[in-house]
Amino acid sequence: MSDATGRMAAVFGCAGPVLLPEERAFFRDADPFGFILFARNVENPDQLRRLTADLREAVGRDALITIDQEGGRVQRLRAPHWREWQPPLDLVRAAGPNAARALGVQARIIAAELRALGVDSNCAPVADVARSETHPFLKNRCYGSDPSTVAQVGRAVADGYLAGGILPVVKHMPGHGRSAADTHLDLPKVIAAREELESIDFAPFRALSDLPMAMTAHIVFTAYDSRPTTQSPEMIRVIREEIGFRGLLLTDDLNMEALSGTLASRTAASRAAGCDIALHCKGDMAQMVEVAGVCGAMGPDTLARAAAALARRCDPGPVDIAALETEFYALVPGAPHV
Repeated sequence: MSDATGRMAAVFGCAGPVLLPEERAFFRDADPFGFILFARNVENPDQLRRLTADLREAVGRDALITIDQEGGRVQRLRAPHWREWQPPLDLVRAAGPNAARALGVQARIIAAELRALGVDSNCAPVADVARSETHPFLKNRCYGSDPSTVAQVGRAVADGYLAGGILPVVKHMPGHGRSAADTHLDLPKVIAAREELESIDFAPFRALSDLPMAMTAHIVFTAYDSRPTTQSPEMIRVIREEIGFRGLLLTDDLNMEALSGTLASRTAASRAAGCDIALHCKGDMAQMVEVAGVCGAMGPDTLARAAAALARRCDPGPVDIAALETEFYALVPGAPHV
C-alpha cells in the first residue's frame, strides 16, 4: 500500500474549526484517503492552517484535503480574509469570448489562496451543461448551455488549478444539468434518450476525462438504469468506458436525500457499484463510524488511481497575484473587485 494514499476508501469532514481528540483518534485508526472542509471549519487563515496540519498529522501523511471553492454561493472561504467571487455563469457571460481565460486566471488565484492554507484540492470545475430546467441550486454554478463552451471553460479552470498545485475534482459525472430537483432534497430522474445525453450532457466530461479526480451525480438516467448514478454499476460503466474517465471517482455527499436507506446501505451500494471513494461531509462522528464500518479498504485499482491522482500535485512556486488580478479585471469588464 502506498503510504501517500491511506487505507480506507473514504473522504471525511470534521465537526468544527478545531480537530477534536475523538476525531483525531478515529482518523488515525480509519486512515481515510482524505478530508473535506466546509464553512463550519473556517474562521481565519491561521486557524485553518492549524486544522489542515492537524488533519494530516492525525493520519501521519500528506493526505489530500479538498474544499468547494467555486465562487458565488458555493465558496467556503469568504471575506474579510479571502476574495469573494461572482457566480461562474455570471462571470462567463460577462467575459464573453474571454471566458475561458478569465476563469482560468481566477482558478490560478484561488489555487494560491488554497495552497497557503494547506488545502491541495478543489471540487471544481463544474462541467454540467445548464438548461432552462436546471434547478437554481446548480444553474449559476455552470459555465454555459453549450457543451463545447462548458468543456473549454472547464479545461481552463482545471489547468489553472493544476498549475497552482491544486487537484481539481470535476463534477458531477456524467452530467447534472437536466436535474429540475435539488439532490440535497430529492432524487431527480432524467428521461432523455441515450443519444441526446451522449452528445450534450456527457460531452464535456468526455473532453475532461483525463483529469485526476471526479465526483458522481445522484441522478437517475432512465435510459440506462433505475438507480442513481452513484449506486448504478451500469452508470459507472458509462463513466469508465463511454466517457473514458480513468481517474479517482468520488461519490457526491452520501448524506444527500437523493439517496435512500441508511448511511451504511448508501455507502455499500456506492462502493459495490464501482465508486472508488465514499464522500461523507457532515463531520458527525456516529455517522462517520457507520460509513467506516462498511466502506472497506481501497483495492488495488483504487489505490493505483489514488496514487496517480496524488502524483499530479505539484509545487507551483511563486506567482504574481497582482498581475493575475489585473488581467482578470481586464478580461471581465465591470466585475466587482474582490
